[in-house]
Amino acid sequence: MAKKVIIGLSGGVDSSVAAYLLKEQGYDVEALFMINWKDSSVTLRGDCSWEEDIIIAKLVAKKLDIPLHVVDSSEDYMKKVADYMFAEYEKGKTPNPDVLCNREIKFDVFMDKAREIGADFFATGHYCRKETTEVNGKKVYRLLAGSDPNKDQSYFLCQLSQDQLKDALFPIGHMLKPEVRELAAKLDLASADKRDSQGICFVGKVDLPTFLQQKLKPREGDIIEIPAATVIEKDKNIASDDLDLVCADRQFHCDEGIVKGKHKGAHYYTIGQRKGLDVGGTPEPLFIISTDIDNNIIFVGQGKNHPGLYRRGLFVPQKDTHWIRPDKALKTGESADYLVRIRYRQELQQATLFQKENGVYITFAEPQRGITSGQFAAWYEGEELQGSGVIQ
Repeated sequence: MAKKVIIGLSGGVDSSVAAYLLKEQGYDVEALFMINWKDSSVTLRGDCSWEEDIIIAKLVAKKLDIPLHVVDSSEDYMKKVADYMFAEYEKGKTPNPDVLCNREIKFDVFMDKAREIGADFFATGHYCRKETTEVNGKKVYRLLAGSDPNKDQSYFLCQLSQDQLKDALFPIGHMLKPEVRELAAKLDLASADKRDSQGICFVGKVDLPTFLQQKLKPREGDIIEIPAATVIEKDKNIASDDLDLVCADRQFHCDEGIVKGKHKGAHYYTIGQRKGLDVGGTPEPLFIISTDIDNNIIFVGQGKNHPGLYRRGLFVPQKDTHWIRPDKALKTGESADYLVRIRYRQELQQATLFQKENGVYITFAEPQRGITSGQFAAWYEGEELQGSGVIQ
């Protein structure tokens, strides 16, 4: 009897082609469409809603002759992803909803639903690969980057566990995006020309302040410009071997800069942001270099090369450190070189991880732009994703 696979069918081209490939490989394939967000009032005009997505998913399922199950998981999404996002923004952090969505919804709620249907495996349309190896007589699952360097989505799966990877399949991980599009067109799938989704996972492209105002009230505060020389002087006093200072966010004070305008709430903004400040009259554009949530202040600097945008290190508390490969986790006092990225699509960066009792300190060979509290740092050994953590 053929093994049963439940594919998460989103209505996009990637999951559609993944479903086709699974059928070609001889699996008994069924599809699952999850409704995770119903409030279209926060999405920008023209962005696809779940109502449009489900129509395409139904057409694809019919074309491939596979059953389609529809599950309303909006309550789970609100509790596990949206509420967490609001709480983190309120603290002045910038969470990554796509990473959370994969850990809490696609590889948790979805996995449970798939098992209820009787699946042996579950599959997604992610551009990543999985390999199985053996360590001390036990199976260990390796999460590898996708073959398409322009679409590698392993970063979004950086919080997965061995248990979540065990029954997961990634049918298109070895393919290039143009090949996926070409195959979808050849098969005349309804999703062949559908554009890739953008914005917040399962929500869509949103005006972030408008989205956050659902739960977080506006609070007017000062925008203060910090001169580049002030940052340079601060950094001079930090010894290169002082991990606590090298990896800490810089702290600024009102008397170190000049008030340039007003903002609607420090919790609406993030490090490196340029748009939405509505402050002009400076030789170069202003970028956010720090936020003070307690005092509701935004600190900015002129120009994309302002030293306040760059840091040499970051810190991940032990409670927020996760190893996909627990067998390779560093022990307290150990250090090792890895390739690290702090956002999707960023080129992998040379870095050193230091495992201390309180967490992981990461120092980079070159200063990194826009290190942001709440985002995920993911570390790789070659093409294998080893672990990740939430930046303090």
